[in-house]
Amino acid sequence: MAAIKHFPAPAGIKAPPLSFAARTGDLLFISGIPGFDAAGNLPETFEAQFANVVVNIRRILDEAGITMRDLVKVNVLLTRASDVSTMNALYASAFGPAPYPARTTCVVVALPNPAMLIEIEAVAAAKG
Repeated sequence: MAAIKHFPAPAGIKAPPLSFAARTGDLLFISGIPGFDAAGNLPETFEAQFANVVVNIRRILDEAGITMRDLVKVNVLLTRASDVSTMNALYASAFGPAPYPARTTCVVVALPNPAMLIEIEAVAAAKG
């Protein structure tokens, strides 16, 4: 059985009972990452929340020694269908260039904090 390495939330961030990511074998599973900044604040705009999500995903990937190019599958949760077009444009820049990871985008009724507009979870290949 492969050992599991857990990646905790950044210091100072109050997180629910979860690991920000967990690695087993050649796979890194990244929990749903919301748009909080390093101080634990949630900006009002979708663009700022998306940017924070990307910063946090990159931090996790850096800690695991891999990059955005190693992402295999991404799940995007949005609370407003009106943000899909903006998300696609921001996503293309942050997760590109092509080929992109496989992706599912869902519009949900709500996320745990009513001010959360986006959450992204992912799976990455983590060789070595």
